[in-house]
Amino acid sequence: MQGGTRALFIWTGPALLSLLAAPAVQAQTPPPGDVDSLRHELAAAKAQIARQEERLRALEARLDQVAASGSAATAPVPPVPGAIPGTQLGGPVEQVGAAPDDFDQPPSVAVLGDQGSVLTRAGQLTTEFQADYTRLDRNRALFRGISIAEAVLIGAYDINESRQDILTASIAARYGLSRRFEIGVRVPYVYRADTTILAPVQSSGTPSQAFDPPRTARDNGIGDIEFQARYQLTRARPGRAFLVANLQAVAPTGTDPFKIRRSATGNPLEAATGAGFWSVSPSVTAILPTDPAVLFGTIGYGRNFGRSVDAQVGGIQVLYVNPGDQISASAGIGLSLNERTSFNLGYAHTWSLGTFTRTRPLEPANSPVLEMTSRDLQIGRLLFGVSYRATQRLTLNWSVEVGATQDAPDMRTVLRVPFELLSGRP
Repeated sequence: MQGGTRALFIWTGPALLSLLAAPAVQAQTPPPGDVDSLRHELAAAKAQIARQEERLRALEARLDQVAASGSAATAPVPPVPGAIPGTQLGGPVEQVGAAPDDFDQPPSVAVLGDQGSVLTRAGQLTTEFQADYTRLDRNRALFRGISIAEAVLIGAYDINESRQDILTASIAARYGLSRRFEIGVRVPYVYRADTTILAPVQSSGTPSQAFDPPRTARDNGIGDIEFQARYQLTRARPGRAFLVANLQAVAPTGTDPFKIRRSATGNPLEAATGAGFWSVSPSVTAILPTDPAVLFGTIGYGRNFGRSVDAQVGGIQVLYVNPGDQISASAGIGLSLNERTSFNLGYAHTWSLGTFTRTRPLEPANSPVLEMTSRDLQIGRLLFGVSYRATQRLTLNWSVEVGATQDAPDMRTVLRVPFELLSGRP
């Protein structure tokens, strides 16, 4: 802003000074030979020009001060004492050098990832490194026996604890095909460790049981590759939201959970790095600028495609699995602290429908096929993020998700570092 302001004065300063000096130059010319009169008129003109230069410098300093406060685009500039009569110093100030149609694109809400973000400009190629860590803990009490009363248990009372630690590093690329349309791809590398602990709790009259040592299954490798396309549906309108249509497809390129090694009882000896199913997720994002904040929200539907599995898990032959579809919605607010730093708050909720499975017990032989649908899952997450623009091409985005429901992961933290390789067309 400061460079643009100085450039503006370089172009307009001489013209203003010439206009100011015009009355002095066009003044009545003294008779020939009156050298003292000419010198007097010249000194008066120089003094007037010097005063106008001082006023222009004061105006430039005031504009720089407004720009440094981050409000040059909206705040009116107070009049400078002694300003040139007839010159408009109030009213909104437009940032010099900015594209006049920048408002046609929604503002960036980048730190919350898929919850809402600005589209890539036409011809711009952006690469992004992302590292995220997810922790999920589950504690379940299992009782096998007879319950006479609420506090009288005869049998075995066990506590089953499971932990999942997932660390993912991924590389993504996004390219703007036009001002309204972009495509992208993300390739993740996943490290996952699943730990299971079965701890028996002794009760009166119950024989002692051996403690089952913790079992940990871990593995690493390529995860499921994601493909994305986004299109801006609406243009800028005062008081109206931008609408962006999103389409995401996930390919099952990671380790298939039905093909990992398992023990005779069905416990996994390895950890899967993929889900094992194709999925497609269309969604619509709304972004509403309300200076100085930005409101955003997304609603979407995820379609998972079932498939034949034909895998043995313990004493069960799994024939067919169809993961439940997902209905998702999120909303939040982003607030800019200054031209480089912003933070975001939001909430996201996913309703995951039950998974349908078709299985057959191995014993006894010729057992009938069993069909079952698991319960629905309610996955709610509280969102918080901070973004810092280090340079014109490099941005640091850090976000945290905290589980708000029992089915949600306990915590997820994500660091995203997008970098512009190609600046794109204006």
